[in-house]
Amino acid sequence: MLIEDLRSAHEDIERLEAAIAERITDEPKHIRNRLARDHEIANFADKITNQSERALHIYNNECDDWTREVQSLTAGDDPFEEFYKQPAGIKDFHRRNANEPVENLERAYKKPENGGPAGGFAGDITSMFTGEEAFGRFFDLTMLHEEFLNLPGIKLERKVTYLHYIDIFDKFGPPELTLKKDEHKMTDAYFSYVGSLADYLESFMRRSKPLENLDAIFRGFLDEFERAWEKGEILGWETVAKSNGSGPKTQGTGTGIWCADCEKEFKNDNVFRAHLTGRKHIKAAAEREASAADSTTAAPPTSLKRLRERAVAEREHRVTRLAASMQTVREDTRVNVERKSGMTDKERTAEIEALYAEDTTMTNGPSNGANGEGDDDDEEDGEKLYNPLKLPLSWDGKPIPFWLYKLHGLGVEFSCEICGNYVYMGRRAFDKHFSEQRHVYGLKCLGITQTGLFREITGIGEAERLWEKIQRDRETKEKADEGVIEMEDSYGAVMPWKVWDDLNKQGLL
Repeated sequence: MLIEDLRSAHEDIERLEAAIAERITDEPKHIRNRLARDHEIANFADKITNQSERALHIYNNECDDWTREVQSLTAGDDPFEEFYKQPAGIKDFHRRNANEPVENLERAYKKPENGGPAGGFAGDITSMFTGEEAFGRFFDLTMLHEEFLNLPGIKLERKVTYLHYIDIFDKFGPPELTLKKDEHKMTDAYFSYVGSLADYLESFMRRSKPLENLDAIFRGFLDEFERAWEKGEILGWETVAKSNGSGPKTQGTGTGIWCADCEKEFKNDNVFRAHLTGRKHIKAAAEREASAADSTTAAPPTSLKRLRERAVAEREHRVTRLAASMQTVREDTRVNVERKSGMTDKERTAEIEALYAEDTTMTNGPSNGANGEGDDDDEEDGEKLYNPLKLPLSWDGKPIPFWLYKLHGLGVEFSCEICGNYVYMGRRAFDKHFSEQRHVYGLKCLGITQTGLFREITGIGEAERLWEKIQRDRETKEKADEGVIEMEDSYGAVMPWKVWDDLNKQGLL
């Protein structure tokens, strides 16, 4: 029945809206769970679109069937006769399919821990990204870097490192890229490389930003390219748009002598004449004459060449715009590559094992939460903090990187008996604790008031011996000072201060 189909479409839309509202209120800490939530919301939005189109199709395109069905229910002597035919059909269906499972629509779009489908609606987030991409945090351009190094024209230059490639992969003109347009950029290898690079960036953006209207963004990139191509403003392809590739790209600075065949400027007339007999000039002149002859005799190849140039330029423009829109990811990738280049093999292995164990824990986390476990405040959203190396926590509640742990020497323990055998991790925390309240209070409990003199003293016995020595030295110094002070009476007699004080008290002075 169309009425039942329409009702089920509206009901499904309401359930999908409730599922989206339920997931938007959550804010998982781990990036993997955030991506899973975003992909689920995106899938629900697509389902809402499909159901809405289905309902509109019933409203708009099946008006005759709709009217006929309503009349069959309202016309006639017994209006319930047509209605009861539908339950009869439903009973007949279940009689023929007795073992057909019944779907619980109340739990159709619930979370797995609330009784929903075990796999969720986001798919396998782990398989969407490589290990280097870290769930959309970094680029993985390793294979594209290898393809870039094997391009014609790149082999003749110095090898570009992966770290340098991250900075220049969206630069297609000099000085970053010195490939010639007709000789290198029109090859199949370069066309395949630029297409693979554009497809990877577009795929990465779709995987890491599922809630954005990416189709509109990509259409904007294409419209921008169309306008710039018509005006001849595409960088590196200006000559193609204006003169169909004939003539030199530039005429130099205007101060020297320009060679149209080599497309090069010479400041000295003697140098210009000398290069006319060289092999490069003769070869360039022959190629220019051949290209001019082809352009005058065969027009269709020129148009085909222009179409290929336009396809290459469109891919270059798309790569440039995609890289600009993901500049933060690019900078994070550079920092991550620099960090890994300074790590040892042991540190890399430990980090990979920690990430693998964390991913396993995050995968099994929702099942534990469904059984009522892990309800602590530190394990929200089914997340479980995995810290096998016992690393200190950073400001975001996650363990600090292992290389930072080694850099600050946080693996070295310093215990202080005065602080109740409290253990301080790292030299920095140990030096800082001498001026903190815990250590000062411990010294005052021992009767020590001058805390500044007891730096680097951690033992109670050592502190007491030092304090006794300081007291003895102070008393000895006071006694010595008493014999040094001299007083003079009214007759001019000089005597020690103690003798003068005794005589003064007796009134003999």
